[in-house]
Parts: sequence; C-alpha cells; structure tokens
Amino acid sequence: MPVALVTDSTASLPAETVAGRGITVVPLQVVIGATAYDEGVDAGDGQGVTPQMLADALKEWVPVSTSRPNPDAMLEVYDKLAAEGFDEIVSVHISAELSGTFESAQLAARRASVPVTPVDSRQVGMATGFAVLAAADAIDGGADAATAAAAARTRAQQTTSLFYVDTLEYLRRGGRMGAAAALVGSALAVKPILTVADGRVGPFEKVRTSAKALSRLEELAVEAAGDAEVDVAVAHLASPERATQLAARLGDRLEKGLQDREVSLGEIGAVLGAHVGPGMVAVAVARRS
Repeated sequence: MPVALVTDSTASLPAETVAGRGITVVPLQVVIGATAYDEGVDAGDGQGVTPQMLADALKEWVPVSTSRPNPDAMLEVYDKLAAEGFDEIVSVHISAELSGTFESAQLAARRASVPVTPVDSRQVGMATGFAVLAAADAIDGGADAATAAAAARTRAQQTTSLFYVDTLEYLRRGGRMGAAAALVGSALAVKPILTVADGRVGPFEKVRTSAKALSRLEELAVEAAGDAEVDVAVAHLASPERATQLAARLGDRLEKGLQDREVSLGEIGAVLGAHVGPGMVAVAVARRS
C-alpha cells in the first residue's frame, strides 16, 4: 500500500483536508484548570475545547497548560496503520524546540512494526501543515517514505512564519520565549512581531502600536513571498476581524503568486493558542519552489 502520513493537531489542517488526503492526526492536549481536553475533538461531546473557551480562560487567569501525546499513544497510531496494510509511515510534527511531540514520535518509531520516518518540521501551526501537505503530494505521486519526508523538510525550510501578539505574557508563562525573552523588559512599550527561526520563537521587529504591527506583518509577508508561487495562511486567536482583513489584503497583493488559490484563514487550536494568547495574528508564507 502507499505510505501512510501522520501529523499532530498543532499542524492546523482543516478537517476536510485531513479526510480528503488520508492524513492521520494525533491530538495534543490542553489542560484548563483541572480538566484535560484533546485538541481537535468536537467540543460538543465534552472532550474538546473551543478557541473561545481557551481565550476566556486565559483572560480570566485560569491555569492553562499543554501536553504532548506520549510515545505509547503514537505507537498505537503507527501499529494501527500497519495493521491496515501500510508498509511505511512518515510522521511530520511541530518543532522539537517547542514541543516534545517529535521526541514521542522518535521513541514510538523504534518500537513500531513497520518503518517510521519522523520529521521535525522546525515550524509551528500551518507552516507545519504546509510541510505535511508537501509530503502528501509526494506520496500521491508514488514517492517512498524517505522522499516524502525530504519533501516535507524542504517545504518547511521554504516557509516563513511571522506573528503578532498583543502581549508576551502567555509565551513567558508557557516557557516558549526563546530569544524573545529579550523583549520582556520593554514589553509594555512595544507590540512585538515574532518569527520562528531554527525551530524557536524569536523576536523579529518591535513596533509601537498594534495597527502598525499588523501593517508591518502584511509587508513582511509580501516580502517573504517575493515573485515566487506561494501558499499563504493567516491564523488568529479571538481576533477574527484583524485576521480577515489581513487575509483579504494578502489575497489581493499576492494574487499572482497564489495562482487562484485562496489565502487560508482560520482560528488556531487550543494548544498553540495557550502560548500566544487572545489577539494573536499569524501569517505563514510557503514558497512552492
């Protein structure tokens, strides 16, 4: 059978894309107060969490934490795919610098009943999602696991991730600051634009107002795209108006590079949202060549 493709819930792939491309998604968990929720599970059954639930909890200072899938959970997924007849598995995940998910994949791969190739995307959110889709395209074209994994790594390297946060407090609380810690002392005086560099969150620019920061985010995304053919995603947490406006402007300005593809727009999941907080707006620009 073709190669199986696995990722985690932080890749922010729409449910219809996951189903249509045959991608298996392993959920991370977010813990709000004393209750643990699987990311990506329908909130209606009491096991899932909505972005609004998360945003409200963060604003009200309810304790929020996140956790990776453990190696046994990953192994269960791999062995299930093997039982379905897959001979190889590619498993693409959020940066190992930001989560232990990739480590869980590595540990599970050693015990899996078929060969598993774990891929550290060195990215987050839809930037990881674009890497997953590159692997899916390769697999659809008949590629083996090694070739599909290489396609995912290349796409991740060609993707620029930029995001604006209203405050650095949530990144500080979650221990995901990295080099952005240098901004803490002046955090009240600036509106930071952050980036993902070598798998870590770090500062890109300091801007004085949120309006200027969002305008700058747009310009940086256009610069990242250049004249290349690109895919673009805009994500937010509890900031739909800002994100919708940014996506519309980028769709107009990058029309040639998008080649009739729309700018993806969505609200990020609870796990990433727990670390960036309400008001976050992010953009991922993935070059196709």
